[in-house]
Amino acid sequence: QAQLVESGGGLVQPGGSLRLSCAASGFTLEDYAINWFRRAPGKEREGVSCISSSSRSIDYADRVRGRFTISRDNAKNTVYLQMNSLKPDDTGVYYCAASPVGCGSYYLDYWGPGTQVTVSS
Repeated sequence: QAQLVESGGGLVQPGGSLRLSCAASGFTLEDYAINWFRRAPGKEREGVSCISSSSRSIDYADRVRGRFTISRDNAKNTVYLQMNSLKPDDTGVYYCAASPVGCGSYYLDYWGPGTQVTVSS
């Protein structure tokens, strides 16, 4: 029963912060690159960030670079996305997905169900 589960979403005012977690169970996360995606209302899903299995490769979308930080704790089988200086345009459902190939690959074995992030005053 391999699973990914996101947590940490919620309602926050513009300029606020949230930390999302992506916890794996039933498989070893250290063998996978982890992507964060998001889908805003009325928009297509977009890539947010990715971290390789070794953490030697880290990618950010231009819209979030400088505000978001991805990290992983393989001992806890968890990847984090620290989101600072949040904007209303960051609103959406955030998903994590695991790839055995690496960042930039569309071969994604596992997806979480998503967690809602709402940035509004």
